[in-house]
Amino acid sequence: MLRTLRHLGRTIRIARALAQADALFLADAHPLAKNAAKVLTWLWPPRRDLQKLRPGQRLAIALGGLGPTFIKFGQALSTRTDLLGEEAAADLAELQDRLPPFPFAAAKTQIETDFGGPFTNLFREIDPKPVAAASIAQVHFGVDTGGREVAIKVLRPDIAAIFAAEIDFLDWGAGLALKFAPKLERLKPKEVVATFAETVRVEMDLRFEAAAAQELAENFKGDPGFRVPAVDWQRTSEHVLTLERVSGLRVDNRQAVEGAGLDPRAVVKGAAEAFFNMVFRDGFFHADMHPGNLFVTTNQNRPGGQIIAMDFGIMGRVDAATRKTLGEMLLGFLTRDYKKVAEVHVSAGFVPSHKSVDAFAQACRSIAEPILGKPIAEISVAKLLGQLFAITETFEMQVQPQLLLLQKSMLVAEGVGRNLAPEVNMWELAQPMIENWMRTRLGPEGLVSDAAESAVDTLAKIPKIIDRIDRTTGEVERHGFKLHPDTAAAIRGKNGGSAWPGWLPWALVGAALIALIASA
Repeated sequence: MLRTLRHLGRTIRIARALAQADALFLADAHPLAKNAAKVLTWLWPPRRDLQKLRPGQRLAIALGGLGPTFIKFGQALSTRTDLLGEEAAADLAELQDRLPPFPFAAAKTQIETDFGGPFTNLFREIDPKPVAAASIAQVHFGVDTGGREVAIKVLRPDIAAIFAAEIDFLDWGAGLALKFAPKLERLKPKEVVATFAETVRVEMDLRFEAAAAQELAENFKGDPGFRVPAVDWQRTSEHVLTLERVSGLRVDNRQAVEGAGLDPRAVVKGAAEAFFNMVFRDGFFHADMHPGNLFVTTNQNRPGGQIIAMDFGIMGRVDAATRKTLGEMLLGFLTRDYKKVAEVHVSAGFVPSHKSVDAFAQACRSIAEPILGKPIAEISVAKLLGQLFAITETFEMQVQPQLLLLQKSMLVAEGVGRNLAPEVNMWELAQPMIENWMRTRLGPEGLVSDAAESAVDTLAKIPKIIDRIDRTTGEVERHGFKLHPDTAAAIRGKNGGSAWPGWLPWALVGAALIALIASA
């Protein structure tokens, strides 16, 4: 009850913002909500200057005015065409994470509080004017005491408390929606909010961002096509992040890229390869690769230059099993093997096993054929995703919250490719890499490696299994069922000896090796 009362004020504020922006179109999905929307628009008439805009644009304006949490959440919702529709989701993808800067005095105070002394102990100078101001933090250029040029990111004052309150409201709202519309359970709204909350929680501690930057840099060590600025750990804390200052051309500025002698197609190919390596090779990817976070510099040995990534607050991980599943799906689409795509969906549990594989393969064909082989400028990603989500209810597909970040990242990365080289499809440029990776994972070498890992894992569990059987044997004997003395002695070992006969471990190893050879 207290929680509900606490959120009523927020509900009124949000309802007013949505009504005034004429962005209550989502209420049309439920009769009760639709009637409530009519009342709200009567109380707060829509602004006339917004009436010519598309619904998604009006929603983006409303969310932008509600503050940092709703800006971030709106960006996360841009992947959910099942909730918003194709056009609105595409409009939300354009929602800019920009806010007015906060005073330099607050940034200076935060630096000195975190490091326990005057900022001049760390920096020779800091430009008071920020170069970027977003919902979480803002960035200042400066020079450290060693004379190195750096970029200093400082969290907004009280931002953690603001996000905590707003995320609790979103979770409450998701629960309320499920209560009045249980059919929404398939879309996992509470899990979506939880995923969003975890992402924001990591963003709130800039030490996590520093660690992410360093891990990504290590993954691409020695790769001349991709660079991550070095972390200055001595000038980094929970609320302050210091990186080396880098410069380059915005990756979506085709005129500047060509003016620097770089091939836009090669730049797109390099971006696609970097993204592929993050996801499939490393399982750790940059989940916010919009043009403001990607720059490119010239490299005499590479027509695509060197891509520089920035802002590592939102990162994603994909485990080995999911990588294999995604690789099989992507390769199936690129090679037009829709039966394989459908089988992978079923085996991964994305589609229930009682659904027709052939029917789902047909649905996959209807989605993929309109886009394969076309220039990226002619591809509507929103339409593609809209078609996919349109069949989710028919095939009882479950939303995968852990993949929402990856889905969003693919959309953003594709948008970069569209701006820079609209005549190419960046995913088809990466097809040779995908095929090579799949051969490595699914060929004889990959199968042997997987089987060996499985065998080692099984052997590691044997001591626990032995201990469990030993305890079970003792329980059986205490409750009156007596084993033959020789059998009991063989299991537990006579006179405190080995719990198993000496030949048994070698037999288990032999069995594991036989299984390994058979699987290869």
